Amino acid sequence: MDFALRKVCYEDLPGWADDDPSDLLPALRRCRVQVETVKPHRTGSLGISSDDLLPAFRAAEDVDVSDAGSARAFFEANFQPFAIQRRDGATGFVTAFFEPVVPVSRQRTGAYVYPFYRRPDDLVDLDEKTRPSFLHESFAFARHVEGRIEEYPDRQAIETGFLDGRGLEIAFARSKTDVFFAHVQGAARLLFPDGSTERITYAAKSGQPFSAIGKLLIDHGAIDAATVSMQSIKGWLDAHPAEADAVMWHNRSFIFFREAPVEDPALGPVAAAKVPLQPGRSLAVDRLIHTFGVPFFIASDSLTRIDDGRPFRRLMLALDTGTAIVGPARGDIFTGSGDEAGEKAGAVRNAADFFILIPKAAAARYGA
Repeated sequence: MDFALRKVCYEDLPGWADDDPSDLLPALRRCRVQVETVKPHRTGSLGISSDDLLPAFRAAEDVDVSDAGSARAFFEANFQPFAIQRRDGATGFVTAFFEPVVPVSRQRTGAYVYPFYRRPDDLVDLDEKTRPSFLHESFAFARHVEGRIEEYPDRQAIETGFLDGRGLEIAFARSKTDVFFAHVQGAARLLFPDGSTERITYAAKSGQPFSAIGKLLIDHGAIDAATVSMQSIKGWLDAHPAEADAVMWHNRSFIFFREAPVEDPALGPVAAAKVPLQPGRSLAVDRLIHTFGVPFFIASDSLTRIDDGRPFRRLMLALDTGTAIVGPARGDIFTGSGDEAGEKAGAVRNAADFFILIPKAAAARYGA
């Protein structure tokens, strides 16, 4: 491994005594239901399994969720913290994501003309055995047509009519940039004219690698690297409609969605861990290394935009992943749903210290 774990005490976690992790207890209970009744989570290379986590998941059922001290005591009794130390000496790094709320219509009408699409039936999953040699190993999806596999049409082809007439539209938005950023986030909450809501979550993608349009705009001098954020990128696109398509088409990857009800408006979408995201407490991690359901304590002196100007010190739960989330000390913080959550998430690119909490019964395997 290109990193090491160093056993620490809870007193070594900056701000631990002031954190209130009680919101994580219901999330742990939801993880228990998923693991016990549906399917255990995949074990990452670090080796922490759902079986290792289950005793803590079960113990969380009896903890008072209204008391911060009881919540901290629960974690102290059931988990041993370790600092994650990269062997190259680099610090950890965090970004953030959110669930946009997008005004939509069921039908293409008036200003509502930009569709969200369901997964097409000619899109197939690829693996090492089924991927043709001419497709890069990063392609997890492709098109199956007339008995052959080929690259699926990209964003430009789809947005200029490739899927027209196939009845795949879920809903139509007024803003093409709203649709684009829902693709970037991988989910959205749809707001219909009658006030009803529905959620769309990631179902698949066209297969091409994600390309950051922020970097493209920086390289062309359109926006300032020092102040780049989701808001500044969206602002540029809205202000330059004649150039926006070409910039967005630079990201050839295209996302397809599936519909889901908004069962609890206070929670985020169901993520890769197959449980809803807890706003402000959910972390996307590298699933090749880490296992969903593992708690992480994240401390960043420079990240102050989420906690009203205070340095970020918070216990999180690994519940999601992403193609850009690579490495042992790399995380993506879910800030919630709507514009306020988007403002918090928009410019998060901060160094951070990562501490992983390992169930005490398994901690001996890691030097505790």
